[in-house]
Amino acid sequence: MTPPAKDAQPIPDVQASADLRQVPIDRVGVKDVTYPIRLRTRDGGEQTTVASINMYVALPHTQKGTHMSRFLEVLNDHTGQPVTPDRIPVITRAICNRLEAREAHFEARFTYFIRKFAPVTRQPGLMNYDVVFECTANSHEDFILSVSAPATSLCPCSKEISEYGAHNQRCRIEAKVRFDGALWIEDLVELLEKAASHPVYAVLKRPDEKYVTEKAFENPKFVEDIVRDLALALEDDARITWYSINSENYESIHSHNAYAQLTRTKRPE
Repeated sequence: MTPPAKDAQPIPDVQASADLRQVPIDRVGVKDVTYPIRLRTRDGGEQTTVASINMYVALPHTQKGTHMSRFLEVLNDHTGQPVTPDRIPVITRAICNRLEAREAHFEARFTYFIRKFAPVTRQPGLMNYDVVFECTANSHEDFILSVSAPATSLCPCSKEISEYGAHNQRCRIEAKVRFDGALWIEDLVELLEKAASHPVYAVLKRPDEKYVTEKAFENPKFVEDIVRDLALALEDDARITWYSINSENYESIHSHNAYAQLTRTKRPE
């Protein structure tokens, strides 16, 4: 590599220059970074997926711009080992330190796969779930795990008033949680699916379809029932300290969807 000439001028750092408008910015950084990540699984294995990552810092009113390349430098420095929720605050704090910011925010959205077996034939299949790791670092670190799962909901009213059956549909249940200790994605998926009329599967043969249909019919739930039952399950889990949950039912006999949402901070024991 040829060294710079002795009379070469230093490259100016325009981003670090002062800004006279005196307007601070809440979040500035890089968005939609497509990046491979390795994840630990509950059974002790690993899974590789692709995440869409956002990284931001708070910019003081005195600084013209942030250093965008430093976000990727931090990301590259922390991808040598599998990612678990406890690693996200470490990465977020590193962004804070590397960019000398009072606050940093990290968000990774990705698809997570869980191997599930059909209830009767035990046919294997991979179910996909939408997951978000989100963390803010300032005077402390605040991490939120979000998981969305598809499931089946069957209408109690339709079952009660119909002579031949009941309308049922797929729903999407989501939980955002703060927690203490170890909480796996698989743990949260199980709580989400238990709150529905019945889980859904990637592969079903005819005996499985019969089983799933009948089990859902025996367990009808309004969208309100789903979020209430999920709330009770989260209340019973000592690891969960805060949650925001919702369910959206993709109605099969209406032109609209049904939706319910609630947010709670759990009271201390």
